[in-house]
Amino acid sequence: MVGKLAIVASFLAISLLFGQFAWITPDTDATNSQRFEEKTNLALRRTGHRLLLASGDSTSRIPAVRKLDDGTFVLQLSKSFDYSQLPVALQESFDLHGIKNNYDVAVIDCKTNELQLGYNFLDYSKSKEVACIGRDQIVGCYNVKVTFSAPENSPKSSPVWWTLGLGVAFIGISYVVFSRRKAPLTPLIEIPEEQTIEKSTRLHFGESSMDLDNQLLYTANTQHNLTFREAKLLHLFIKHQNQVLERDFILKSVWEDEGVTVGRSIDVFVSRLRKLLQEDTSLKIAAVHGVGYRLEVSHLENI
Repeated sequence: MVGKLAIVASFLAISLLFGQFAWITPDTDATNSQRFEEKTNLALRRTGHRLLLASGDSTSRIPAVRKLDDGTFVLQLSKSFDYSQLPVALQESFDLHGIKNNYDVAVIDCKTNELQLGYNFLDYSKSKEVACIGRDQIVGCYNVKVTFSAPENSPKSSPVWWTLGLGVAFIGISYVVFSRRKAPLTPLIEIPEEQTIEKSTRLHFGESSMDLDNQLLYTANTQHNLTFREAKLLHLFIKHQNQVLERDFILKSVWEDEGVTVGRSIDVFVSRLRKLLQEDTSLKIAAVHGVGYRLEVSHLENI
């Protein structure tokens, strides 16, 4: 369950991240829109300059380009120009500023606001010719209106980011639902805890054995009752058969709980265990001078 919650949280985090991109996109679109407007303005002013120069006019002032809406711009030329040169000059200016959008061109009389000439970029790009070229153009003021059919500033990013974000969230939720359906139903039956099998506390060593819980020693078919310290000391020897045990280690292991230990206690208890084990010839508690004791077993048994 925890794993599934983690997966859902991850997908939600990704969705929120996409949402952040979606909210950031409008700012980017605004920047692109401003940049597109600047490029279009420069391209139209360059076009006007080229047309006036072609008609022999190098002194007339070119008015500022007017923006009617997001995709429509107007360049006013107060003097007549050669319409046949407009398509080439305009397209060269757009190419120079990296404007790739499709557009319509309309030449409108400034006084009557009537359409005089015009063409579409696609018609020009296919044949390099446009309609109305060769017709007489009345001397006067004209507005060159350029309308882009798909302006660069049109918001396209937000829907994409939102679609991706919602898609990721949907995939995550679907995965969790599918996994829950696929998982086998667990029967509500209480399973009893496994009963602990009591492990035998009977320790075998040499030809003898020891019942640790009941503090009994069995040797040569004889049962001996051990004291608590005798049982504890013998158990320590059995666990470390054929190993030298230092006196300090023995004192700490067997008598530490008494708080005060006496070195002679080891010797007394070792003497008692020797008497109890004397009938088992496979065992011997040997003293290691200056170190401690060792339980010597002629053949080892599993403890």
